[in-house]
Amino acid sequence: MRIFNLRLTIIAAISLLFMTAKAQEDSIKHWGAEVEFLPGKAINMDEYQKKWMKGNNNYTFGIRVNYISHPCDSDDFAADYDYPTISAGIRYSRNNNITMHRNADEAWPLIEPVDYDSRMGDIITFYGMFSRPFFRTKRWEADYSLAFGVGYSNEKYNTHNAIDNELIGSRWLIYFGAGLHATYRVAANWGLKAGLEFYHHSNGALNRPNKGANILAPSVALCYYPYMESLTNSGEYRPSRFNKYWYCNFTLGIGGKTLLEDWQKTQFETASGEDGYRTDKFKFHAAYSMQIDVMCRYARRWASGIGADIFYGTYSSYIEDMNRQQGHTISHSPWSVGIAAKHNVYYHNISLAMSLGYYLYREMGHNASINEKPYYERIGLHYTFPSLGGLTIGCNVKAHLTKADLTEFVISYPIKFKK
Repeated sequence: MRIFNLRLTIIAAISLLFMTAKAQEDSIKHWGAEVEFLPGKAINMDEYQKKWMKGNNNYTFGIRVNYISHPCDSDDFAADYDYPTISAGIRYSRNNNITMHRNADEAWPLIEPVDYDSRMGDIITFYGMFSRPFFRTKRWEADYSLAFGVGYSNEKYNTHNAIDNELIGSRWLIYFGAGLHATYRVAANWGLKAGLEFYHHSNGALNRPNKGANILAPSVALCYYPYMESLTNSGEYRPSRFNKYWYCNFTLGIGGKTLLEDWQKTQFETASGEDGYRTDKFKFHAAYSMQIDVMCRYARRWASGIGADIFYGTYSSYIEDMNRQQGHTISHSPWSVGIAAKHNVYYHNISLAMSLGYYLYREMGHNASINEKPYYERIGLHYTFPSLGGLTIGCNVKAHLTKADLTEFVISYPIKFKK
């Protein structure tokens, strides 16, 4: 009897060992990695940049770790997105050949040209990425991707050796990227990926200058993805039914900006030798906002709606004084009001918030009347706490025609409508 019990114990231990090994093997098959190379070019976003840009070539090396859910994981969000890839990566962008040089120009007679080309600094970027496949076979996969992160530049605008570098005005930067890719499976766990990517570095108007670096680049990558076999051979997982609902979302924001008016004054209205001539020191101004949105969560992934935006800029009187000194008699108000179309994209507790708005009221001075369009954009990355009733925190960048106006921290709370 003792021998029989001993045999049962040994068999149970061996079975447990195999089950543990199999679980570890399945866990490993959730993970992969990529090594990539992107030879890119800086895009001229307007005629001003095009006039002073001399060189626009750069190249980027990167590595990232990927995680993917399988159909056997019973993940509703993953199934809705056709089992996307979540990545964490690091990139190094060599920007030594992106240069600007401003020559003498009758439009800006106070500027004294320098005898060198200003180079944009190299940037190291830490980011997270979401890649959704829209085509997948045993050999091919096609996807689109969105990425957010932070970058650090080893050089920025300064009066010593980069006085014409109007692209990057601070060392710490906000990063956004988007891409379209196709991957070919060359071996059981290996693939070759090629695609086209756009990525952007800027400081969100937290400092000046802030034209931002916009890069368009083809990309090639070597991919290690041991999960591919499981994805193509697994059965379909059926996500649970989602019941749509309406809600009212209340959001408060606090943030700030540096002023384009200050930048223009130091660049075009201050002579060499005067205090502030082409300086790299700019005052930071606080800004506040409130949003009241009516939204419909009509799918697990998406919610859309319309809302009212209210902005309060503490810098209105500062701009008014500056305009008065320049001889401009134009109305000023710290308040701005807009109406906006809103769209949120969800993946578990993380969401991407986007909106396109139109000003119903805005009187922010002479420069705003010329350089700002009547519409504005907002994009932000948010995190929701379900245990707190859906309380959400995040960070937004507000822009005019992709040019950052301000960066803000936001907190919001939804109130569901009863059926």
